[in-house]
Amino acid sequence: MAGHAVDRLLQLIDEKQNPSVVGLDPVLAYIPEEIKQSAEKDMPPFRMVRKIFVRFNKMIIDAVKEIVPAVKPQVAFYEQYGSEGLKALEETVDYAKKQGLVVIGDGKRNDIGSTAQAYAAGFLGKVPLPNGETGPSFDVDFLTVTPYLGTDGIRPFMDFCRKEKKGIFVLVKTSNPSAGELQDVVTRNGAPLYEKVGKLVVQWGRDLVGERGYSSVGAVVAATYTQDAAKLRTLMPHSLFLVPGFGAQGGKADDVVPCFNEDGYGAVVNASRSIIYAWQKEPYRSRYRPGEFHLAAAAAAVDMREELRAALKKSSRLSGGKKAKS
Repeated sequence: MAGHAVDRLLQLIDEKQNPSVVGLDPVLAYIPEEIKQSAEKDMPPFRMVRKIFVRFNKMIIDAVKEIVPAVKPQVAFYEQYGSEGLKALEETVDYAKKQGLVVIGDGKRNDIGSTAQAYAAGFLGKVPLPNGETGPSFDVDFLTVTPYLGTDGIRPFMDFCRKEKKGIFVLVKTSNPSAGELQDVVTRNGAPLYEKVGKLVVQWGRDLVGERGYSSVGAVVAATYTQDAAKLRTLMPHSLFLVPGFGAQGGKADDVVPCFNEDGYGAVVNASRSIIYAWQKEPYRSRYRPGEFHLAAAAAAVDMREELRAALKKSSRLSGGKKAKS
């Protein structure tokens, strides 16, 4: 498989004819009782959570690994459980990569100097060990980062993108309702702030472009603001977009089309709750029992793929990958 992070992801998108990502956001209250009861009752409670999360995630990964090119664990869902939660994250990342999936760590990290360096090393690179060697910690393929501290806060992550052939997605236009309080503020040149950030992303990623024409420095661009996404797509032709907002947040397949370039590439669309908890809602609830949550997730992932492909085909943006189907 290609070495450059974005090239690897695009290769898998071609192979699976699917530009979607499954978010691995485990919530204890939503996990089926069968999985919860599988953990040994004499375990310390936080270790039980770890075992439950890992088993749940592995079953989801096994169910969708032939359908999607990537998964996206949201770090907060693990971090809230302390060291055991972070161990669950490590095990999840390791298992997903062994199954051939690209892993996007959704941590939204940012700082400057040695702190940013530490975040970047922990997620994208290698950290120093007592024996004088270095080794990977979370070892994700991509990490989400925030741009508010400017170039000083992004450069350490870019350094690891270059050194380790990893990637980042910089928050540019997010899907939350209050995003415009800052992102839509008009700058001195009359453009909204998100456009300025988009142009910085282009600048940051200019020398990190892979063989497929996309940079390792990508952008988070929401499906819920279609006009803004279309504007950013024009400004950022060589930036890969990570697109939240599909499914549970209200985004539809037609809404994400502006995030793609004319050739059908340029975006990966994330869905989390609507996939991993599909068994709780129709039409999947009628077809699958709680213990078959992974089968419902697979069915929902296939449905999402077909919805995206239909919308892209309708707009003449369906990619012409090696295994493309009309």
